[in-house]
Amino acid sequence: MNALDITLLLLAASVLGVVAFRMLQLPPMLGYLVVGILIGPFGLGLAQNSKTTEELAEFGVVFLMFSIGLEFSLSKLMSMRNTVFGLGLAQVVLTIATSIGFGLAASYWLPHYFHIGWEAAFALGGALAMSSTAIVSKMLTEKLELESPHGRKIISVLLFQDLAVVPLLILVPALASKSGDLIETLAWASGKAALILFLLLYLGQKIIRSWFSVVVKRRSQELFMLNLLLITLGAAWLTEHAGLSMALGAFVAGMLISETEYKHQVEEDIKPFRDVLLGLFFITIGMLLNLRLVSEHLGLVSILLIGPVLLKFALIAGLARLFGGTTSVALRTGLGLAQAGEFGFVLLNQAGGLHMIDPLLVQLILASMVLSMLASPFILAKSDAIVMKLSANEWMMQSLALTQIASRSMSTKKHVIIAGFGRSGQSLARLLAEEKFDYHALDLDPDRIREAQAAGANVSYGDAGRRESLVAAGIKRAAALVVTYTDTPSALKILHLVQELNPSLPVIVRSHDDTDLNKLREAGATEVVPELMEGSLMLASHALVQLGVPLRRVVHRVQAARDERYESLRGFFHGASDLADGPENMQIRLHTVFLTERAKAIGKTLNELELANLDVDVSAVRRGTNRLDQSREIILQEADVVVVRGTAEAVARAELRLLK
Repeated sequence: MNALDITLLLLAASVLGVVAFRMLQLPPMLGYLVVGILIGPFGLGLAQNSKTTEELAEFGVVFLMFSIGLEFSLSKLMSMRNTVFGLGLAQVVLTIATSIGFGLAASYWLPHYFHIGWEAAFALGGALAMSSTAIVSKMLTEKLELESPHGRKIISVLLFQDLAVVPLLILVPALASKSGDLIETLAWASGKAALILFLLLYLGQKIIRSWFSVVVKRRSQELFMLNLLLITLGAAWLTEHAGLSMALGAFVAGMLISETEYKHQVEEDIKPFRDVLLGLFFITIGMLLNLRLVSEHLGLVSILLIGPVLLKFALIAGLARLFGGTTSVALRTGLGLAQAGEFGFVLLNQAGGLHMIDPLLVQLILASMVLSMLASPFILAKSDAIVMKLSANEWMMQSLALTQIASRSMSTKKHVIIAGFGRSGQSLARLLAEEKFDYHALDLDPDRIREAQAAGANVSYGDAGRRESLVAAGIKRAAALVVTYTDTPSALKILHLVQELNPSLPVIVRSHDDTDLNKLREAGATEVVPELMEGSLMLASHALVQLGVPLRRVVHRVQAARDERYESLRGFFHGASDLADGPENMQIRLHTVFLTERAKAIGKTLNELELANLDVDVSAVRRGTNRLDQSREIILQEADVVVVRGTAEAVARAELRLLK
């Protein structure tokens, strides 16, 4: 089969597999895995797991880690360093140590199947210590749990595992050859890796923003996309040649870009590459499963599947609890990391290639690892139910919380559910009570809830981002829901649940500014209240009143701005100081275009230019010292100034149309 044949086969099989699994309400990644099993060399034999296919699939993990890096800033990563190098290090070291102990014991008790020395047990322990970055990260992203306590612990451990691959890949062949220069080899590799990470994190942080600014000023979407691919794959190439993983380099690149104002545009542009290539990665994992071998050694494969998964779950959950996590967070962290990982295959194949482990045992362990990855989406999807069954305290606390929520809201209808009972939530509750509206607030701060309940407030302990809490709060009887805190990922999760439970329910969401305004509206928010814009409105209204403008006119102008959903306020002229403020201030901008003598727009009307098709608004047209009426019939002249409003990309397209 040539490249086109293989590509068409993979595309056709992927489409059919994903459609079938979507119809069954199962995760699409399972469709990819099953497709890989069916068409792979151990299934129908339609496709072979070639080196080219594997390398393409690895790019899927690269782009996934790049996307995750966009969700993390350098400061956030620094705040997680204790978890990364504490919990992550402990997990890898203890997993390897435990594996050595079990391996030596199994060699003694089951010599027919297991006859390995401590060196081979070390290699197996390294493979077992890895977890699936691709599967776990994608599931956390889909469940909007990247920023949850267990999500951050899971990502921290995954990051350390990526770092740990480097010394493990050096140690395994050194142990196999009984090399005497192990310390020197490790020191050289560690120094090289540290240098590359320093260059990426320190120099990259200084270079990336200015370089992106140069590229964006060229006003070319094609150039922007090429630059994005260059940075992502370039960082992956650097880390790979330093002995680190490609995925780690891509993560660092994403993290650096998250510090710039181009984060949101980059997120949208990278999605097609990420999703298509990640699907190919899952297919190649499915191709590794030899069903015939599994059926012939079903008992042993079952032991190799269940034993390591349970061991790893117990070990990670215990460590997460030791590192300060609650019981539920520790259990969720263990469930998220219990499966095998992509780099585990690399370490296992390396050990097999060095003849440290019997080839049959390698194949059996490989099959069990693929099966654990197949089971992982189901385990993660049911993690809440599993945690409830494993933890009596968790079950009792959640049951008690849901019972309290239900008992407080049972007699109410047409009430307002308030998500978050901080200052904003409490102010809203007072106004609702004064207007004789019932409300039910949900919050996660026990001290605040205790004091508020003692004062007569109708507030309960509960997470508005959980389906059970919203149902107990009477979401199907409610008149409205208000999200009072500025956390877009959490708000999106709540909006997703509202669309599922009561799609017609009005939802008002608070946000910091207009950065995520469109995203929240598209997710189902009836109204989004950006606090920075509301602050600007109040500041302007007080100033106008002090200047003698009639109060009625001021109120009318404020109301008009709200009625048009802040459109007239969105965007401002950007300067150098705004670049340092980060992406939150860069979503919508104003930009002035001066019409030179050769400008294309001269002699044309705004209607003829069709700027609205470019997703921009004309905020003003100035001719000399006069501001012209923005009539679409104005004929533009040389030296006119046109003020446009839109995203950075949209205003760039508008400027091109006006000038060229």
